[in-house]
Amino acid sequence: MTPVQNEAAQAVIIYLTVNQFADKHPAFTKGGLRALIFNEQSNGLAKSGAIVRLGRKVLIDERRFFAWVASQKAA
Repeated sequence: MTPVQNEAAQAVIIYLTVNQFADKHPAFTKGGLRALIFNEQSNGLAKSGAIVRLGRKVLIDERRFFAWVASQKAA
């Protein structure tokens, strides 16, 4: 894989529903994710841009969510 292809592969945005995210990452329960999303204004998740709303559907940007998790560890 060339550096350009590698960079393009890393730039792919993966959006997952709460259920899909919890199934893919069992460390995060559906209820726990919903609680984080409900309190996104106070916990900084909204500022991270990890939560995207399309009408009633809530999607999680996987890369930004884990960047937010890493920033919580530092704080």
